Amino acid sequence: MGDAQSLVGKIAAMQDYALYRDLSWEGSFEEYLSLVRKQPQVTRNAFQRAYDMIIRYGTEEYTDNKKKLVRYNFFKDELNGGQDAIYGLDIPLMRLVHVLKAASEGYGPEKRVILLHGPVGSSKSTIARLMKKGIEQYSMSSDGALYTFDWVNLDGVGMAGPESGRFKCPMHEEPLRLIPPSWRERAIKELELSNPTFNVRVDGDLDPACRFIFNKLMERYGGDWGKVMQHIRVRRLVLTEKDRIGIGTFQPKDEKNQDSTELTGDINYRKIAEYGSDSDPRAFNFDGEFNISNRGIVEFIEVLKLDVAFLYDLLGASQEHKIKPKKFAQTDIDEVILGHTNEAEYKKLLSNEFMEALRDRTIKIDIPYITKVSEEIRIYEKDFNKEKIRGKHIAPHTLEVAAMWAVLTRLEDPKKHNLSLVQKMKLYDGKVLPGYTQDTVKELRKEAPREGMEGISPRYVQDKISNALVNDIGEGTINPFMVLSELEKGLRHHSLISSDEQRKRFGECIGMVKREYEEIVKNEVQRAISADEDAIQKLAANYIDSIKAYTLKEKVKDRFTREDVEPDERLMRSIEEKIDIPENRKDDFRREIMNYIGALAVDGKKFEWHTNDRLRRALELKLFEDQKDAIKLQTLVSSVIDKETQEKIDIIKTRMIKYFGYNEVSARDVLDYVASIYARGDTK
Repeated sequence: MGDAQSLVGKIAAMQDYALYRDLSWEGSFEEYLSLVRKQPQVTRNAFQRAYDMIIRYGTEEYTDNKKKLVRYNFFKDELNGGQDAIYGLDIPLMRLVHVLKAASEGYGPEKRVILLHGPVGSSKSTIARLMKKGIEQYSMSSDGALYTFDWVNLDGVGMAGPESGRFKCPMHEEPLRLIPPSWRERAIKELELSNPTFNVRVDGDLDPACRFIFNKLMERYGGDWGKVMQHIRVRRLVLTEKDRIGIGTFQPKDEKNQDSTELTGDINYRKIAEYGSDSDPRAFNFDGEFNISNRGIVEFIEVLKLDVAFLYDLLGASQEHKIKPKKFAQTDIDEVILGHTNEAEYKKLLSNEFMEALRDRTIKIDIPYITKVSEEIRIYEKDFNKEKIRGKHIAPHTLEVAAMWAVLTRLEDPKKHNLSLVQKMKLYDGKVLPGYTQDTVKELRKEAPREGMEGISPRYVQDKISNALVNDIGEGTINPFMVLSELEKGLRHHSLISSDEQRKRFGECIGMVKREYEEIVKNEVQRAISADEDAIQKLAANYIDSIKAYTLKEKVKDRFTREDVEPDERLMRSIEEKIDIPENRKDDFRREIMNYIGALAVDGKKFEWHTNDRLRRALELKLFEDQKDAIKLQTLVSSVIDKETQEKIDIIKTRMIKYFGYNEVSARDVLDYVASIYARGDTK
């Protein structure tokens, strides 16, 4: 028994009792007014609270293609270990936060439905889930505290509530709504509830049940409002989706089994006997999604699939901040209405003239697919990493090739600039390509405004990676070819591919990715053969010193004699020729590298030899050429390998494992594959 108690004690010690006390705070209306004077932010409306919640986590500013962007840390979901982190959608998320900011200031968007619109699997539901989860956690913090009230001691005045004379406000109203609207503004001003940083403003009236009790008590006390307030206990309010407090979710179902009372509540027939009339609001269940979401957020899943009867409720809720419960007057609500829909449903909305009112009350925010490979990779790394995938090795570039293919399916063919689709993909991902600048990327994005609204969903790719993981082939390893094979096979039966032409295009994208992967692994094997970090650093330093002196018409110091000598033209050309820079273009290339170094310096960044893709390739090829005679790659596919060659192969394999993240099996597979390329003479 002693052991059992000690175990229970250990669990009990984990409880944050101070937090429990804070969240269970209860006090009189007088105490609440004092609290408001100290911290007027507790009276914020739903939009103000949602905006402050996001800003609380901080922001990061960065420049992308000459455009200043803001990344909101809230959407990294660090509080929950990145479980619902959003990647690569900084611009749409900026638009969402701007809408919330304008709404929090009362500039108009608070009277609109925020509609997240995009293709399937583009993170619309994740954004909504993150907002709901965030507002719940925020309401538990001291910064996000909010309050509501209960009616108490009602049995002594002939209005006994269900809990020994206590009646909870069914819509979790802001306590300051107890001050009648006719003198509320004056009371706030004279009590000095506002401060220089926050202006207290409480709109709207009590819900029907609270208004009913309020009026009855006012009658009993001859209009003495002060005595009515003796029946009030203010308490801390924690928003929680599980308990349906301040956070609601509505999903369209079969029209026969659903009516608008699911949004606005319904009569509780069992309570009619207790209260004597179905017109008594205490006999009404204020448990519709709009009711229970008061003070927080309501999410509408596939909002455009709603029946017309529901849409009327939605229009009033957005524009007027009012709902109409059955048999009762219009009731004020305070909540963020967040809906999401896919492309097909939105096209129907555009073509339906009866839906003009909804279109007019909607702020549409496009949530496209990601068009940056590096961000797409992060989605897959969240689910397929060493911590989650036990007993299987994911070979390097496996997730990368899947991400490359997914992004290629979402891009439009470049109309100009003489670019291939793969080059466009690289430019979007921040890679440096000769002859193309950040302005090029801006032009490319402008000429394809709908880019990312079509293509392959991350869900499809995740499913195919899962298929590859459970296959028996691969000796405990999955590699890019296994995943690409799964992706290609799945295209034959993909339910969302609408035409053979689209299927053919997606298949061609797989061919592009295979060729790109071939270049990646050839390059890695070359780097493994010449994997001498010191040697390549020295080579890079000598080259940069030489081109700097050349462009400035200066001399360089000889490393050994320390004398001033002419820049090493032979060294510079031996490197530049590796990436086909002709003699008549060498000056342009050297100036390009110097400009690149200068641009980095302006941004306070240090130049590294591997950050410029062309220079990195040239340096590696030069070093590879200097060292390649140490081993002939063709010998890797020979059935007879002498001991000395085998030792060299083992060194390369060890380097592949050490520097590039391969295991024994995947390193062998890559070496065999690259060797077969060299064996057939494809050594370019």
